[in-house]
Amino acid sequence: MNTTTNNLNNNLKKVLIANRGEIAVRIIRACRDYGIQTVAVYADADMNAQHVQLADEAYALAGNSPTETYLNMPRLLEVAQRSGATMVHPGYGFLSERSEFAQAVMDAGLIWIGPDPETIDELGDKVKARKIAQKVGAPLVVGTSEPVKNAQEVVAFAEQHGLPIAIKAAFGGGGRGLKVAWRMDEVAELYHSAIREATAAFGRGECFIEQFLDKPRHIEAQVIADKQGNVVVLGTRDCSLQRRNQKLVEEAPAPFLTQEQRERIHQSAKAICAEANYVGAGTVEFLLSTEGTLSFLEVNTRLQVEHPVTEETTGLDLVIEQLRIAEGYPLSIQETPILRGHSFEFRINAEDAAKGFLPMTGTITEFIPPSGPGIRLDSGVITGSSIPASFDSLMAKLIVTGASREQAIVRARRALKEFQIHGVASVLPFHQAVMEHPDFISGDTFKVHTRWIETDFVNELEASLRQLPVEDKSITRTFIEIDGRRHELGLPVDLLAGLAHLAPVGEQQSSQSAIKEKSPEDPRQVKAPISGILHSWMVKTGEQVSEGDVIAVMEAMKMEVQIHAHRAGKIAFCVQTGAYQDAESVLAHIE
Repeated sequence: MNTTTNNLNNNLKKVLIANRGEIAVRIIRACRDYGIQTVAVYADADMNAQHVQLADEAYALAGNSPTETYLNMPRLLEVAQRSGATMVHPGYGFLSERSEFAQAVMDAGLIWIGPDPETIDELGDKVKARKIAQKVGAPLVVGTSEPVKNAQEVVAFAEQHGLPIAIKAAFGGGGRGLKVAWRMDEVAELYHSAIREATAAFGRGECFIEQFLDKPRHIEAQVIADKQGNVVVLGTRDCSLQRRNQKLVEEAPAPFLTQEQRERIHQSAKAICAEANYVGAGTVEFLLSTEGTLSFLEVNTRLQVEHPVTEETTGLDLVIEQLRIAEGYPLSIQETPILRGHSFEFRINAEDAAKGFLPMTGTITEFIPPSGPGIRLDSGVITGSSIPASFDSLMAKLIVTGASREQAIVRARRALKEFQIHGVASVLPFHQAVMEHPDFISGDTFKVHTRWIETDFVNELEASLRQLPVEDKSITRTFIEIDGRRHELGLPVDLLAGLAHLAPVGEQQSSQSAIKEKSPEDPRQVKAPISGILHSWMVKTGEQVSEGDVIAVMEAMKMEVQIHAHRAGKIAFCVQTGAYQDAESVLAHIE
């Protein structure tokens, strides 16, 4: 097909992006390069987001929770039909690994940009994926053959095979719904916590159990496959630097592997995807112990957050490749490419690393990214963007590439020093510290593992100033849609006094607000460490607690945060669960 004909045909195509943030922006840009129009969708809190402004069209999803918006399959399909979309790209997270959504998209006569629903089911079910891995001879640790039914089964597995064990969501990924138990007395609660996280993130809570390799590296292989049966492994990535089982820094190719280990990873990844009749971009993940034991972990049937480092070292645009594959074209390449240089990705999350990587909401007052040789920025925010509590904390991704790992490290130091973000906390200070740490940057050895932050990193970072929300009394902003296009209105607050449904977007109000007390130094007060939903209390009013006890669980940005008693005493009152709480709100008293 000649270019002119292809561009004319592409003008008749339109991609609905069923996602938000930086990945939605990334897909929009790839579609522009490919000559396809885009349709964005947005939650109320994302009304002014970058992906909404950059897309050709934007439609409201009417709500702020993931369930109301980016997980709302009927609403997304309605927008697809209303906008005249011909294709749907799910990005990562949300519905990207939900086979029922893929099937619904196809049933609606649209092109699904991803694997077939049957493949998503087979590989997304981690128990079935393990069986495929066993069939093709991929390396594996001991695990349950089916999802467990209750906490008692988890305890029994731990007693039989020993600790630590990994409790893992059978349907999901991205570190959500994954808990690692190191003590028998925490097994049951971690099982229930994994179920809650998995249900909130993926809509299903089933979990299975397997042995957890102590201090492993996290290695993965990027795979692409077309509808003609061609499967190509594009190389490896190391994603060992994690907090709460979610990645912070990734690099390609994975360093410090033997040739035998690299070949085993490539061979196993290709065999697993071929056996599953995989189509599209996907990632096969492994754990590598300090003793050299390699074990299959899971298959992510979607585009990974860290895909840019593979793009930078291969010269291949993976999103455009996804579009081509979905349309039935063969792969642009037929074998593993010769890699060019070394690339790092730094996830720029709105988190305070000094306070245990607590997610922080607020408005970015200044966003000044770096530039220069070897620098790429995939961002969903700019100066003035708001960071809502309902979704994950990822603001942007800084990708730094050099001719060698050593040159990439030098460039990364320079780029991280240039990067300025104000108004919300960010993990930039942590990234700067890591790029000076011998465990990570040494040319002779690599001592980082998936729990390195918790066990080896000495956190002496300075805490960020907490940014409390400031109410704008002069004007409120809302929006209207005209022929499917979003238009913003700014109206005087006085004019709209008493109309709660037109409150400024992002100022979420709780029906059961925490008590705001005048004395911030009251030693009795248990304060919310983050802005988010108070999920549950682990204690009751009148109950005696000891200092350090876990007394409550909050949820923000798709993560659970435990609240510990700051002193010993008796719980005097507890605010109601299920409501949104601002950071620093008083949740309880310990008398």
